[in-house]
Amino acid sequence: MSKKKRVLSVLVAAFMAAGLAGCAGPVSTAPGTSVQVAAQRADVLAAMNKANRYWQQQVPATEWAFWNVAAYHTGNMAAYEVTQDRAQLAYTEQWAEHNGWSGARSPDKSRWKYSYGETDEYVMFGDWQICFQVYADLYKLNPDPKKIARAREVMEYQMSTPNRDYWWWADGLYMVMPVMTKLYTITGDRRYLDKLAQYFAYANEIMYDSAAQLYYRDARYVYPKHQSLHGKKDFWARGDGWVFAGLARVLQDLPKNDPYRPEFERKFVQMAQALKPLQQADGYWARSLLDADHAPGPEASGTAFFTYAYLWGINNHVLSQQEYLPTAQRGWKFLREVALQPDGKIAYVQPIGDRAVAGQVVDKQSTAHFGVGAFLLAGAEMAKFLQP
Repeated sequence: MSKKKRVLSVLVAAFMAAGLAGCAGPVSTAPGTSVQVAAQRADVLAAMNKANRYWQQQVPATEWAFWNVAAYHTGNMAAYEVTQDRAQLAYTEQWAEHNGWSGARSPDKSRWKYSYGETDEYVMFGDWQICFQVYADLYKLNPDPKKIARAREVMEYQMSTPNRDYWWWADGLYMVMPVMTKLYTITGDRRYLDKLAQYFAYANEIMYDSAAQLYYRDARYVYPKHQSLHGKKDFWARGDGWVFAGLARVLQDLPKNDPYRPEFERKFVQMAQALKPLQQADGYWARSLLDADHAPGPEASGTAFFTYAYLWGINNHVLSQQEYLPTAQRGWKFLREVALQPDGKIAYVQPIGDRAVAGQVVDKQSTAHFGVGAFLLAGAEMAKFLQP
């Protein structure tokens, strides 16, 4: 048996033991065959397509370019990479055209802001910039300067300012860090990486807990000023999910020999180490990571972002497969068997917010754009993991 087949045998055995087959039973009596691996991968792709088709049939493509919608599209682009489903890609292309390849649209730079805001003058607020990730991905598929013209105008103006406090909330690290690396890969402009490092350093100064190796959602939630229901440090699962996934997406495009890479890898590996023991027995992560009783019960969006990042780390040899694959498998098992509903809905997604809310109901009716996007991200990396 070749080395590759021995590896496939081990992987299939692990998936069978974890109950991840998603089909009636083994497709071959010979364990560990490439046919079984193909069946496992086909099940992952089928789950992704089921969730994605349900979403696209329920929700029009003609929505705004704000963060909650754009986060779905980051997942749809990842899904397209492994499914090559042109119909699903067309949904994102229609969305981008509908929004004129822009985020917030104010033309007056003197009025541009980066505090929280949902109107057109909040051009430098990261929640209006995540769409640039999607536009950059679409550009790479079929280059046309119009697709990234507004992205470059906004980000290059922002980089021309002396300010470094643009990323003041954890979500912003997912929203904008990958914009910087994606535009760097297109333009070759070193400012994107230099400013990335500066803005990230500021975020670490105000949100990173070096003892826990996790991120508070923003400065309002730093311990001991803020505490969980039972007096613990309150790290919000989706907030740390944004960061962990954002780091993976940065490392995807950051050159291997870049001087900033070691710091991003260090933070990524530290988060992987910190999050692993916090996973619940059923495969999900509690909404308040250190205090599961603060807001008990399953939650899919943080879990999907964590699962995606673990699988990305394994697939790209940043994380040890031996150490972290069981964690990723348990996360995917929860997403595949609990979060994904028979009709294709991704359930157990905590609504839009900024913290774990005691008493908040998160159940089979709870879904949202970003939860579906995170599920697709995780599925895409699982499909890559199972690629023969």
